[in-house]
Amino acid sequence: MSTPRARQRRRVAVVTGTRAEYGLLRSTLHSIRSQPRLELQLAVTGMHLLSRFGHTLDDIHRDGFAVDARVAMQRGDDSAGDQAAGLARGVAGLARFFERGASDVVLVLGDRIEALAGALAAVTTGRVLAHVHGGDVALGDFDDSLRHAITKLAHLHFVASRDARRRVLRLGERRENVHLVGAPGLDDLRTVLQQHPRPLRRSNVALVVQHAYGRPAAVEQALMQTLLAEVRRQGLRRVVLYPNSDRGHEGVLRAIERHLRESDPGEVEVQRSLPRGAFLRRLIDADVLIGNSSAGLIEAPFAGTPSVNVGRRQAQRLAGGPSVLHAAESPAAIRCALRQALSMRRRRPAARVYGDGRAGERIARVLADVRLDGALREKLIAY
Repeated sequence: MSTPRARQRRRVAVVTGTRAEYGLLRSTLHSIRSQPRLELQLAVTGMHLLSRFGHTLDDIHRDGFAVDARVAMQRGDDSAGDQAAGLARGVAGLARFFERGASDVVLVLGDRIEALAGALAAVTTGRVLAHVHGGDVALGDFDDSLRHAITKLAHLHFVASRDARRRVLRLGERRENVHLVGAPGLDDLRTVLQQHPRPLRRSNVALVVQHAYGRPAAVEQALMQTLLAEVRRQGLRRVVLYPNSDRGHEGVLRAIERHLRESDPGEVEVQRSLPRGAFLRRLIDADVLIGNSSAGLIEAPFAGTPSVNVGRRQAQRLAGGPSVLHAAESPAAIRCALRQALSMRRRRPAARVYGDGRAGERIARVLADVRLDGALREKLIAY
């Protein structure tokens, strides 16, 4: 595909498949839309289109973004086959969209199958592929494998930390194409903190965000029941978010429903999803974030909220500060970490390993300025 003429705006297609990754991308979407040399194209897929998980397409509309394509992927059942079939549907549907919209660049974030679908559709239709949060480490289900696969497909890399940059370079990517921008999930949080400062007193609230990651539903249910019981044991009110759609999510949902039935009225609040701003305000107000979301390692320290990371889903992911505690999946380990977190003084880390909360504007600036020439498109391993 030829390089667009200088007088034309560069078309950047952004793929989003989950509430969490959309929340991380919001500042980048705003920055792309505000950049006079760029034209934003937005493709929505994955969990956004599933009513069971809150139909978060509505959040995108409420934020004022025009949706240029809806590409159905998963059906929403709890099976490996649904993930594989969804990936195939995503690649086909997104490829049609990129060709129809004459996209110049495709931007994806992270390590999920929606990002992989966008990456495969981009490179097979001749687009420049840009990847956000490459080089991170987190065990997940098969997350690390997908993330590194996307890195090897991508032409441009927007990494969140110095550790991630070193890792992408060790994967053989060219130094000039690896841009250290910070974690875009901190952008909105920086703004919200300015408007919504941390409370001076304890709220006696725990924000619970626990995802399945490929294990049998019975295993995920037992863990979630243990986690919720230990939070209740500490006398905390629970604000519980639905999990993502990964394999085993049925078990997490059953545990939430059972806990809700067994709790007193007003003791538990369950949300299928929260708009990004509302989630960040809950994070700031909470005494602790507990579960296995990346928000516990990236956003929570920046907000000054202690977090307890349970289990191995985020194994080896870089923690954003000393307020991140790790717990094995046993009642005693969760109880000990929770007590330690609740005794901590709430403060933001002095060293911000994930940047300063201005990643989106840096990403948009690179996308506007970079030359989309043959040198960029050639994927030659640099080691």
